[in-house]
Amino acid sequence: MHRGVRPAFLVGRKMAASGAETQILVQYLVLRKDLSQAPFSWPAGAVVAQACHAATAALHVHRDHPHTQAYLRELERMRKVVLEAPNETTLKELAETLQQKNIDHMVWLEQPENIATCIALRPYPKEDVNQYLKKFRLFK
Repeated sequence: MHRGVRPAFLVGRKMAASGAETQILVQYLVLRKDLSQAPFSWPAGAVVAQACHAATAALHVHRDHPHTQAYLRELERMRKVVLEAPNETTLKELAETLQQKNIDHMVWLEQPENIATCIALRPYPKEDVNQYLKKFRLFK
């Protein structure tokens, strides 16, 4: 086991052993499905990389939020849900809604094309954000 990871696992175990209920946090990502289809036809690795970039950026930007800190402390409980948006317009509409509702998120823009490819929320309890994401299905 990597030396830097071990303390996070121990903290999670101590919390569970003490009987303290740990809140389950989820990081949601909404990735454009059309990028993998014509006319874009991006390879799977390039599409997956967009989700990775967005997730990393959201965790970094919101690193001081207590939910993000808790999410990163318990690596063995880390949960992500990847949803699909049909196109850039739908992704941008979601970003506007999240902005209006003060939901912390990051829109990843692929450069140099400046194409919105993915939205990543910081970790949230799912009941706090489900209402904004329920129209999106799991990415396939």
